[in-house]
Amino acid sequence: MMGGMPTPGPGYAITIRIVAPPSATAVGDLTTAVGRAGGVVTGLDVVESTPDRLVIDLTANAHSEDHAELLTDAVGRLPDVAVRNVSDRTFLVHLGGKIEVTPKVTLRNRDDLSRAYTPGVARICQAIAAHPDDARRLTIKRNTIAVVTDGTAVLGLGEVGPAAALPVMEGKAALFKKFAGVDAWPVCLDTTDTEEIIRTVQLIAPVYGGINLEDISAPRCFEIEARLRDLLDIPVFHDDQHGTAICTIAALQNALRVVHKDITDCRIVVAGVGAAGNAIIRLLLAQRPRDVVAVDVHGIVHRDRPGMDANLAEIAALTNVRGLVGPLGDAMRGADVFIGVSAPDILTAEDLATMNPRAVVFAMANPDPEIDPAIAQQHAAVVATGRSDYPNQINNVLAFPGVFRGLLDAGARVISDEMLLAAARALADVVAPGELNATYIVPSVFDPEVVPAVARAVAAAAAARPAD
Repeated sequence: MMGGMPTPGPGYAITIRIVAPPSATAVGDLTTAVGRAGGVVTGLDVVESTPDRLVIDLTANAHSEDHAELLTDAVGRLPDVAVRNVSDRTFLVHLGGKIEVTPKVTLRNRDDLSRAYTPGVARICQAIAAHPDDARRLTIKRNTIAVVTDGTAVLGLGEVGPAAALPVMEGKAALFKKFAGVDAWPVCLDTTDTEEIIRTVQLIAPVYGGINLEDISAPRCFEIEARLRDLLDIPVFHDDQHGTAICTIAALQNALRVVHKDITDCRIVVAGVGAAGNAIIRLLLAQRPRDVVAVDVHGIVHRDRPGMDANLAEIAALTNVRGLVGPLGDAMRGADVFIGVSAPDILTAEDLATMNPRAVVFAMANPDPEIDPAIAQQHAAVVATGRSDYPNQINNVLAFPGVFRGLLDAGARVISDEMLLAAARALADVVAPGELNATYIVPSVFDPEVVPAVARAVAAAAAARPAD
């Protein structure tokens, strides 16, 4: 949000089909009207031209649905201009879904059919019955994962239910395929009962080589993940926890290189102790920082605070070595690093002014961060967000495709903190020392080196893990 104003982006892109007079100024009038209304024109195509009219498709980015309507109204108010229809380009992308199943084998004749299906397939079934591990070699299990949700914590939307969560899970599956060649399928469960979710995933697990838990609310997600890890012989990865933690640790490794600080000397404040914050703190502690202070909606987490659940009590026992109490602002004094996975606008410029010199601020609440990044940049040496319209976007897509590529390649049966840290180090090292600076601490999600580097690191860590 530059200067406090939302930035138009492709998430709210529209295409307006317009009938306009064939005047020399028609195109300029249209683009000017959109610009004055705060939109960004990204395309203008004449689809029909006659002596008395032009039919034009004007594509523009808006910053909300209401803003898209304002752009349309601005165009429609021009003299002799008529709006024929408006297409929301995001909705068009989702029509009919974003993924499909396609066969890997040809089925051209009777011989093909007899090998891929009956009677030949019976031999494969018998081989797997005799040697169950052969399912990893002879079926889709070798390269397929389930993306499992109950729709209780979807993006910034909260509890929208399994059907409304499906577009997000489809998108996740598309990203797995695009970036890592992993076949993923959405599994949206119509229950929020912890036991039912655990049992359902246990029942469908024979098909898959891994489970990606997604958008399940805390604290239920902790028990679901822990129980499934105990029950299944395939890795269980909760992206809201582990994916965010990997990307955050990687970004922090490079940010500390930029400001010339060692993590063992750093005081770190983590705002938000839900799924992401919990996992970030766990990986941070593995690197022995000077101190980590967790803060939630009720203030600083400390050992004597009443009413804590089991997960929060565990965090309290492992953090805040100075025994701080009070609000977020009290935790910020003398801190070297702020990591926010919480809520918008909870941090002030005054808070940042009390941090140590060469501070690092990761304000990752989405879509609106804990503090306006433009304000944070006035006080901190390195600033990162979860947004794509600022430098240093910390985006889970940097982690989860490569993590599962490595797990599947290694035939891993579990996932460990050592593998998560290996992924974080590999991701950080994709940014070469000569490229590293305050506005470039994480690579682009489209960097072709990201997935192979993360996958190799995870596979190597999996191979080094002692057999259970």
